Amino acid sequence: MTTPGLDIVEADDDLWRTYDALARRAYGHPVEDIPRLGEHADRRVAVPDGKVVAGGLGLLIPQFFGGRPVPGASMACGCVAPEERGGQLAGELIAERLRPLQEQGAVVATLWTASTGYVRRLGWEAPAQVCSWTVPADELRRSFRDSDFKITHVTTGQCRPLCNDLAARWNGPWQRPDWWETWQERQHPDMATYAFNLPGREPSGVLSVAGERHPTEGQQLVVYDFWAADQTVSAAMLAFLGRHNSRISTVAFQRTGLPPAPLLTHHLRRSGALTARAWHPWMLRILDLRQAVQLRGWPDDTDLTLPIEVVTEDGKATDRFILRIAGGNGELASTTREGQLTLTRGQFAVWYAGGYRSTAAAQLAGADGAPRALAQLLKATADREPWLADYF
Repeated sequence: MTTPGLDIVEADDDLWRTYDALARRAYGHPVEDIPRLGEHADRRVAVPDGKVVAGGLGLLIPQFFGGRPVPGASMACGCVAPEERGGQLAGELIAERLRPLQEQGAVVATLWTASTGYVRRLGWEAPAQVCSWTVPADELRRSFRDSDFKITHVTTGQCRPLCNDLAARWNGPWQRPDWWETWQERQHPDMATYAFNLPGREPSGVLSVAGERHPTEGQQLVVYDFWAADQTVSAAMLAFLGRHNSRISTVAFQRTGLPPAPLLTHHLRRSGALTARAWHPWMLRILDLRQAVQLRGWPDDTDLTLPIEVVTEDGKATDRFILRIAGGNGELASTTREGQLTLTRGQFAVWYAGGYRSTAAAQLAGADGAPRALAQLLKATADREPWLADYF
């Protein structure tokens, strides 16, 4: 550690209860996931002179990239005591929280944070914008017709295989672990889950919703999970939400509750009835560039050999690599050859997650190099868009 007298240690139950009390003071409200997720996580606290002043937990959970689960570290419930902020403690804490997860194989790391500027300096970047959406239930009722889909009230556990299968179509979603359902049931005890299938076929859609108080309209329906295999089932799911219009005036899709597809804007009769609210994004960091490229899935038809340069987090050094992608596999090998493209670690993370949808977007973000080489690079991850469907 660089701070004299600072120890960052694995938290036993007593230290974790002390950290829970600290987090209530730092956040200004109880952080219910601290006790809920603690049993599934690596728990770390900063203890200078025997006093807990910061902490957080890390979850070893694979995330899908290119259709394959990549070992990942999900960082949650982290904070620093208000009186200890401003001394770079958070950076040291993140490093020590990541260390045991890297030792267990994590090669990517993800977190949700409002402190985007701070973690950006540590090599993290946001692959996508994040919004929550609200729409009048009457508007859904008018815009989407009932269909032949059978709707079955199920438990969340029954749908986990389908959710994981559909999650692989995006870059970033968790491969949900065995304890996911219990965690969600404790978070949202009134949540109901429905499976959608055409007669004689397996389910192709999963919808999880819960009723919550609305600040002015009494009650609203909140969508927490929306997994759809295609437009047909997604329309059936939206029509089902519209059926609630007799008792519910507003349907709200929480920040992770709707995939980044124009399901609403392209099909509502009055798009002006739709409201979006921007949230702080999820941030991605590549912990091990070589392993991340090797373990990720790649398009079978991609055949690419490209020299690239990746600037370190502090901007003081540049690593040179040859990126090779062929036959659905990828490799990143060290080289002395000058790169045709230069990316920061954060830009590499956005590209890895498919966050650049055009060369213009990548250039505006600061990716530097020949346009043709940049187009080749982006094509390798353009088959899937970034979406993290769990908030933690």
